[in-house]
Amino acid sequence: MNRKFHLWQEEKVILALVNGCWDKRTAEEYSAEFKTIAAKLVNSQWAHIVYLDQWELGVPEIEPVIRELVEWCIANNLRCAAQVYCPHMVKRYQLERMITERTDSFERRVYPTQHEAFQWLAAEGFALKTQDLRQKAS
Repeated sequence: MNRKFHLWQEEKVILALVNGCWDKRTAEEYSAEFKTIAAKLVNSQWAHIVYLDQWELGVPEIEPVIRELVEWCIANNLRCAAQVYCPHMVKRYQLERMITERTDSFERRVYPTQHEAFQWLAAEGFALKTQDLRQKAS
């Protein structure tokens, strides 16, 4: 994967693989591409799953960009967000600084395996054929 992210849509879910260390430009490109894909979904509830094991954190300047994207998503009917990564305290700290955990209409959960994340999304009404983010993106 040459780019630092890969985004695609299946059903009412946006799937993402992210990797490397992010700078502000990468965060802005991710936000713009994410919003372009999500624009097709905003008239009903939708979900997001992201695989973060290969992500190596980001510079502090990415945080306001990602916070704005999260606010936009929640305002535009994002219902569930599943983050998949092996436990990592520093990664968790930066993600929690950028991404809301819960509102009245939105919930974010963190899972150590894709299987658990896909199960949760299915239980919330967002079942997918894809069950392996890494295989689908290659």
